[in-house]
Amino acid sequence: MKELQLIQTKLKAPKDNYNAFGKYKYRSAESILEAVKPLLAEQGCILTLTDDIAMVGDRIYIVATATITNSKGDAVKTKAYAREEETKKGMDASQITGTASSYARKYALNGLFCIDDTKDADALNTSDDYTAKPVDVKKAIKEAEDCKTRDELVKVWEKYATLQGDNRFKSAVADMGTKLKQAS
Repeated sequence: MKELQLIQTKLKAPKDNYNAFGKYKYRSAESILEAVKPLLAEQGCILTLTDDIAMVGDRIYIVATATITNSKGDAVKTKAYAREEETKKGMDASQITGTASSYARKYALNGLFCIDDTKDADALNTSDDYTAKPVDVKKAIKEAEDCKTRDELVKVWEKYATLQGDNRFKSAVADMGTKLKQAS
């Protein structure tokens, strides 16, 4: 879609928020939306954001989908997942879901508009899980697809912790979780 290519090239979404605890600047979904609205109007496109719920093992994920549609009806979609915390001090259930939704939407928008967030919270993690050698995504997806039970699927999910941010892996695990749930 030519319009999307132009928007990706022109979009400037500043990191206008600051995390005092982590001492880094970041952009929010709201910042991205504010920056992209004039470009969408200029190109005659609309952007929609939707959320769904996915169960992966016994964990709930928000699946955000960002869709850009041009005046001809051509559309491009991206998805991103964010896990809901079971509890978070000072937040009720709706606030926890809202936080996961905002996070997933931000990363769906990042994917759609090719926004690099290298200085976001995930980039600051230097634990062994994040610095280990690259993992074969296709192998991990195959293992997820070969699972016969939800317990096996949870073990695959936990085994590939470094891939939990990879949309292909998350989608494969979520899809398999749905299939296993329907089969039981």
